[in-house]
Amino acid sequence: MKKYHLVDEALLAAGPDAVWEALVSELAGGARWWVPDNTFEPVDGAPDRVGALTRVTVHTKGVDKGGKKIRFTARTTAVEPGRRLALEYVEGAFRGTAEFTLAPLVDGGTRLAMLFRARPRGGLAVLANLVDIGAQHTHATRAAFARLGRLLPAEPSSAASAASARGVSR
Repeated sequence: MKKYHLVDEALLAAGPDAVWEALVSELAGGARWWVPDNTFEPVDGAPDRVGALTRVTVHTKGVDKGGKKIRFTARTTAVEPGRRLALEYVEGAFRGTAEFTLAPLVDGGTRLAMLFRARPRGGLAVLANLVDIGAQHTHATRAAFARLGRLLPAEPSSAASAASARGVSR
């Protein structure tokens, strides 16, 4: 069975508080920067509350473009406002964890990283033998982080001129 251990990150010109607010808003259904690839729907509470559940839908061809939809539910397991948000996939197409970390950069801005450790289940586990789901995850995450970088204003003291994204898969 396939298992994924992916780290994707971006260097954003915005400060950690702005990035945190945008992350929590997106997971609460904001649909501003992870679309067209993913949408999020809170089930029982704000995603920055330990124990809250969030439904995730991956739109394989983009929102409202048809194509397969991959659904799973994440439970928030740890919250350190402005620094870290951890999730556990408890239902649906994946089992595992995700963790978002934010770190201020010396010259201003924020390093945003997502650690995705999961294994596909059900029909997705079969599909994973034919399709590189890890590469698709990294592509969608990098694109979302780049959109976030364009959406948020730079910190006045930030030396970063624009979002710079890179991904590392292990």
